[in-house]
Amino acid sequence: MAVGKLQKVLISDSLDPCCREILQAGGLRVQEKPGLSKEELLREIRDCDGLIVRSATKVTAEVLEAAERLQVVGRAGTGVDNVDVEAATRKGVLVMNTPTGNSLSAAELTCGMILCLARQIPQAAASMKEGKWDRKKYMGMELNGKTLAVLGLGRIGREVATRMQAFGMKTIGYDPIITPDVSATFGVEQLPLEQIWPRCDFITVHTPLLPSTTGLLNDSTFAKCRRGVQVVNCARGGIVDEGALLRALQSGQCGGAALDVFTQEPPKDRDLVNHPNVISCPHLGASTREAQSRCGKEIAMQIVDMAMGKGLTGIVNGQALSKAFSPQTKPWIALARALGTVLHTVGKQVQGSVQVCTLGTPLKEAGSYLTPAVAAGMLAGGTQKEVTLVNATLLAQEAGLKVTTTHSDVAPEPDSSTGLVQVSLQGTPHQVTGTVQGSTPVLREINGATFKQPAPLSGPLLIYRAKASDASALATLTGLLSKAGAQLLSYHSSSTVAGEQWSIMGLSAPLSNLGELKTRVTEVFQFHL
Repeated sequence: MAVGKLQKVLISDSLDPCCREILQAGGLRVQEKPGLSKEELLREIRDCDGLIVRSATKVTAEVLEAAERLQVVGRAGTGVDNVDVEAATRKGVLVMNTPTGNSLSAAELTCGMILCLARQIPQAAASMKEGKWDRKKYMGMELNGKTLAVLGLGRIGREVATRMQAFGMKTIGYDPIITPDVSATFGVEQLPLEQIWPRCDFITVHTPLLPSTTGLLNDSTFAKCRRGVQVVNCARGGIVDEGALLRALQSGQCGGAALDVFTQEPPKDRDLVNHPNVISCPHLGASTREAQSRCGKEIAMQIVDMAMGKGLTGIVNGQALSKAFSPQTKPWIALARALGTVLHTVGKQVQGSVQVCTLGTPLKEAGSYLTPAVAAGMLAGGTQKEVTLVNATLLAQEAGLKVTTTHSDVAPEPDSSTGLVQVSLQGTPHQVTGTVQGSTPVLREINGATFKQPAPLSGPLLIYRAKASDASALATLTGLLSKAGAQLLSYHSSSTVAGEQWSIMGLSAPLSNLGELKTRVTEVFQFHL
């Protein structure tokens, strides 16, 4: 995918002024309209290339469908719960966030919540404002020697762990991605969840809200915890089952909870908020001047870099596209897409299994971005509006196309130093092979027939297969070009296989009528790369 030119960006939530200033300095037109209604947003988004949000704006499938020119949604923050990522992916819209922007602020709030639970600071402060002096009522506990379970050991989780270790807390944790060796470097002993529940005095969650983490703390897990366990959720509402938490508080199984997030925000059911052992805040995790400035600055810089073709960071979907900005990978992505288009055209089908084989050490890590590029080429010209590196994998799956990748470090000469890409349609004889010469994608082989001089894969192309002994096809084509006022820019022919050879031509413009040529050849195809 070649990213289109970004011109106009809508900021639909309140952000630090530096966000607008950086965008404008990068040559982008900016509309800053926080607080739009749904109907107003649907109108405003129609001619925007970019959209920047915080948490308030809901970027739904309906909003994305109304955005005729939208290329990127930037979330100034970590979570993307308010963005329909699947709908964005389907439409080929990039979603990016600023995963580090509010990490420190969220971690510090979590630490503050743990301290407040241990010493009941908010309750004691409220009591003082009521004119009371209840020293005995607010008996607390020391954190020194207590065990803190950190569920989710990403940026925020590890910052919380290291800070609470300074209070003498023992930190244990769980993360399905971070290895125990890595977590040990910042002082967290990783354990299975079943071993964590009965060992901890405090639990803090720092995971995204996924099907696997929804209701992570529930009636069953609370029952396995120490009586009086303290719970903190400054991550996402729903990770802690709110009904189960209320029941645990009422029974005393949970001694206290500190909540910055809720399943519904603001919460309509006030039972949890009003419970005397619950400390609650209105989703303040990222609400510091520093975090807001950092997130606004980071998302603006990411979008300006994208607009200027410098690169992509913070990508939530379409990670393959981040490689498309590298001068080294751009021609290989173009090659993979071109090979997909040629294979689809010659094979006359989209459904089935496609095998992508990368050959040569330089392409060892290339499968991650070449696979969606091949899929995009296979789907080109179909019923989809636009197939990009963002949505190609998803659309291919829905079309019944499975693209897999293998790699071998050994590539045949003369391509051993650069690499080779083979794409084959499983269960058929159709296979195409190409490489990159300089920065030009070229075709080396088609269905076993090799081109002595590799054929460039760019611009309007015409490919035909004919008897090797019959030169009439080329003469006919020359006549058609003359009639159409088009020029033959390049001509390459392959080796002979079963008495036939392939010819590929670069044209100055596509031909509108191939009827006369079709009578001279076995098959003929025309497309634009």
